[in-house]
Amino acid sequence: MSSDSLDLHRSSELSQSDLDASYAQVGSSTVLQNGNASASNRFKRAFDEAQGEFERRHIGPSPKDIQAMLEVLGFSTLEALIDKTIPPAIRLQKPLELTGGCSEYEVLQELRAIATQNQIFRSCIGMGYSDCITPPVIQRNILENPGWYTQYTPYQPEIAQGRLEALLNFQTMVIDLTGLEIANASLLDEATAAAEAMTMSYGLHKGSAKTFWVSQACHPQTIDVIQTRAKPQGIEVIVGDHQTFEFDSPIFGALLQYPATDGTIYDYQEFIRQAHAAGALVTMAADLLSLTLLKPPGELGADIAVGNTQRFGVPLGYGGPHAAYFATKEAYKRQIPGRLVGVSKDGSGRPALRLALQTREQHIRRDKATSNICTAQVLLAVMAGMYAVYHGPEGLYQIARRIHQHTATLAEGLQQLGYEVGTPFFDTLRVEVGNQAKEIFERAIATALTCVEWAIAPSAFPLTKPPVSKTCCTYFRFSHGEKLFTLRHLLFPPAPNSRFPLTISAPHLISPIQSSIATAPKRNCCAT
Repeated sequence: MSSDSLDLHRSSELSQSDLDASYAQVGSSTVLQNGNASASNRFKRAFDEAQGEFERRHIGPSPKDIQAMLEVLGFSTLEALIDKTIPPAIRLQKPLELTGGCSEYEVLQELRAIATQNQIFRSCIGMGYSDCITPPVIQRNILENPGWYTQYTPYQPEIAQGRLEALLNFQTMVIDLTGLEIANASLLDEATAAAEAMTMSYGLHKGSAKTFWVSQACHPQTIDVIQTRAKPQGIEVIVGDHQTFEFDSPIFGALLQYPATDGTIYDYQEFIRQAHAAGALVTMAADLLSLTLLKPPGELGADIAVGNTQRFGVPLGYGGPHAAYFATKEAYKRQIPGRLVGVSKDGSGRPALRLALQTREQHIRRDKATSNICTAQVLLAVMAGMYAVYHGPEGLYQIARRIHQHTATLAEGLQQLGYEVGTPFFDTLRVEVGNQAKEIFERAIATALTCVEWAIAPSAFPLTKPPVSKTCCTYFRFSHGEKLFTLRHLLFPPAPNSRFPLTISAPHLISPIQSSIATAPKRNCCAT
């Protein structure tokens, strides 16, 4: 390798000021030695080329390619092409006010400096999001594998049988846990999945009702998206209490949260019965992990189940992205949004996978489509499905039990301190604190723990040592006397099922792929 190429390689690791200083030093030295500026020009050109390395690597056409394309189009320059293409009325008639460009290395350094200003808190906010552990085998072989992380929406799906098999596994997992008959290959997030459920219910409704009822116990972000999506469709949204709503106004659908955003587990069976009697479809936004312990939406009578699969091994990622699930009854399969993977046979009669019911989709039905080709989260759906495969039914059940046990430990401690805790719960507590909310909230923030001012979701860190239960009790103790206790006194609250009004009545994850792989011996200690 020549000395010039070595200099170029090293210069890519220098800042602009370093480059300028090096150029000045090397250039002047060369001028003194050679008595002319030719060597200086060579060095300047070398440094300029190093600075342009990023553009050269990221802008495909070379100057030669650009000139060839311009000749075909009949233009001599790019400026002439732009003048002919873009109307002057919409063009900015002055140069952009931009500072000098940076090298790729400089940009990365600046971004790292900005990132170091982040304050890493322990999140106990809940509301559909809980930190979790991504098993290393899934992180390395799926999340960090370009063969998987480039997966988005299957445009030519039949050539990617492995991807379709992974998505079919995701669909099967959702069907098993929700107790419904059909599920799609994921949607963008829980809130937009709920909005899709509203639109689907509206399309299926045979009456004249134009009102969608939403429980006030739903996550606030879900309510916001529902209201936004309802406006252009002319749908009225009513937010209320399912325990007091009397169906005195016609509705075409209803949305319930299970468990509620404050952690409470409600028995919705009577509400669902009344909704059906009123001609409305019922959607339940359900925590998928809780369904390993609780009666599934299908058994409660729900027509549609939605939710997100973030806690199935997908990092929080500042709130997204996370794959949503959408499940419903077989009777509504032609109205379900999103893509469906189905089992078929190839030309040789062997089992093969394909996208099913594509007549619902945009490329065929255009504006009447019920499926948008870009509404999948393939990578994250694959991760969630593989998380279920990795742990199996018994593993997921134990994770859910452990999470609930930590929550019950915190509840026991808070009750010993004299606080009133909402029950029944799965992984989130509503704590009545009177006028002490602000003080407790500020103390939690000061010690790098986040929660909403009326609830705590300790499931965010189910394996922390010491458990988050002890940490949370510390914040409350100083506001409610100095009664002390140790975790040892709290480690044996009632078993999870004794606290639930609605317990699972049948085995979950009965698919062979999900129930067999997880039983194979593992060589690592990754539990959740």
